[in-house]
Amino acid sequence: MKRNSMPYQKTVFVCLNERDAGTCCTRSGSIKIHAQLKAAIKERGLKTQVRISRSGCMNRCMQGPNVMVFPDNAWYSEVVEADIPTLLDEITKDILVPE
Repeated sequence: MKRNSMPYQKTVFVCLNERDAGTCCTRSGSIKIHAQLKAAIKERGLKTQVRISRSGCMNRCMQGPNVMVFPDNAWYSEVVEADIPTLLDEITKDILVPE
């Protein structure tokens, strides 16, 4: 095993778990949120600084869609598409962009 340093300044996990029945992040719109976050990070030229990743169940289905940001130790729940600009500002506020 080889240990490496993190290649990204931040990793954003969006729950894309889909349950057979009941409430889940996917049924609450997390697929669109994941896609829009990914596109926005690319548009801002931050693809090498911020990784938008899929996650499995975060065990908070009733509060979904859920998004976690590391190393910020931030958890966002009940995220809707209208929250994306604010969420992006929060995620990127302290990103260092190489010149």
